[in-house]
Amino acid sequence: MYQALYRKWRPQTFDEVVGQKHITQTLKNQVKTGRLSHAYIFIGTRGTGKTTCARILAKAVNCENPVDGNPCGVCPACRGISEGSVLDVVELDAASNNSVDNVRALREEAVFSPATVKKRVYIVDEVHMLSTAAFNALLKILEEPPEHLMFILATTELQKVPATILSRCQRHSFKRIDAPAIAEYLEYISEKEGFTLKPDAAELIARLADGGVRDALSLLDQCSASETIDLDAVYYAMGLAGNRRTAALMDCILNRQTEKAIREFNALWMDGKDPAVLLSELTGLLRDALMMKIAPKGGTSLISGGYDGATLEALGARMTREELISAMDTLQGAQTQIRSGASPKTTAELCLVCLCDSSLSDSTSALKARISRLEEQLKNGVTVRAVPSQPDDAEEELPPPPEEEYPEPAGYTPVCAETEEPEKPTAPEAVEPEAPSDTDSLPVEAVEHSVSWKEIAAEAAPTLPRDISMQLSDPKTVRGRLEGQILKIEVMPGFLFGRFNKPEVLAKFSETASRLAGREIRAALSELTDDPEAPRRSLDDLKAFKEVRFV
Repeated sequence: MYQALYRKWRPQTFDEVVGQKHITQTLKNQVKTGRLSHAYIFIGTRGTGKTTCARILAKAVNCENPVDGNPCGVCPACRGISEGSVLDVVELDAASNNSVDNVRALREEAVFSPATVKKRVYIVDEVHMLSTAAFNALLKILEEPPEHLMFILATTELQKVPATILSRCQRHSFKRIDAPAIAEYLEYISEKEGFTLKPDAAELIARLADGGVRDALSLLDQCSASETIDLDAVYYAMGLAGNRRTAALMDCILNRQTEKAIREFNALWMDGKDPAVLLSELTGLLRDALMMKIAPKGGTSLISGGYDGATLEALGARMTREELISAMDTLQGAQTQIRSGASPKTTAELCLVCLCDSSLSDSTSALKARISRLEEQLKNGVTVRAVPSQPDDAEEELPPPPEEEYPEPAGYTPVCAETEEPEKPTAPEAVEPEAPSDTDSLPVEAVEHSVSWKEIAAEAAPTLPRDISMQLSDPKTVRGRLEGQILKIEVMPGFLFGRFNKPEVLAKFSETASRLAGREIRAALSELTDDPEAPRRSLDDLKAFKEVRFV
């Protein structure tokens, strides 16, 4: 009969335990010197060796010929405990024996001396599942146990064990095992079992095990159906998307290609990939990129290892820290909804749509991410620029205009008002600027044609979406001015700003302004921070209202 790998390769001595030398060496020394405690409590996550070490310790204290603190494995006591025929070594599951009656029965049996071995050992697994009354019943015998009695408690949730129990036990904390140590152990077992395990596949299984050897052996058992266990075999057996397809999906998100991202997700869905697992892989990718961004020198020791450093650095360079955190919050929120019973496919699709267009989210983290992007652009001196598109009836495609740096104007000068007769182009020194009106004035430098914001807005309105064109005539929400080669557009913050902040919208303004002015104009978008037409009230006016109190 076939036996699972984690059972077949369960360690039989302390020396065979992987990655817990700080515990196994201590227990070996106690067995050699005879300075054993009457109660132990083993703490740690699943699959790290708690129950295994408890069984080895039970054999070691009853072994007739211990070898350097390890059980010999050949004496009657060792063989009987391994086979389960020694009734003086009892292993209990507190999850199913958690009542006070179970503990009372245990306490009544514990007073009897062992029949065939030196010590009566009780191994209580998942001890945190005991009820309060059961803990109280266990407390007395832990405080004053008979000389022949030993308790070994194991738990994954230390905070649920009463302090009165902990204070009477010798505590040992089992740590998560490093991925390289697990990968080396998997290669050793694969060699013994006759598997062909590739090193990169062993590393991937070790990372998926999350520090537990038992989980790693179970995953290896699951992948062993393939003749050669490589990365593709692990991805197929685990139902994972793989780092290549995950990175491709992330690239669609960064490029704001919503349709392409949904098509890529649908392909993964048809391949049988679990949406929750896929979102988890995206979260892991963003987490590794965040670690590399906040700790560029020591980040390699913090990442999971699924992606190379160049990929993570490239991803971190395209996103700010706030954007990375916001995307991770969105992904984790979607994973929570999937666990709560929501439709996995629909939830994942909505999550991808929100990731591709951050303006759809109104969370605080998304707002911080958008602000961080604006700060990054201002820090680097980047201005939103749209290249004018060619008219539909153009006979041939003209080359794009050369990139030129235009200095910002020294002072603020409103755009000139509409004039009945256009100016004649002359040399810069011969230009005689007209007197400015109430709201508009000519630019400082010479231009081919004088053009105002009203003209640009009126000309561009028919080509723009209706919700944008309706706002162009309202100076409280949208204002514009032409300064040299730059058309500065100020829009009220919020949803309307997001509608204007589109490449195709800014391209329409640039194209219209360039055509009217007779030269290349680039559009620059910013938030409208103040309304000069808003009424102002003094403090004395506000004090006239009885509802307003000043303390």
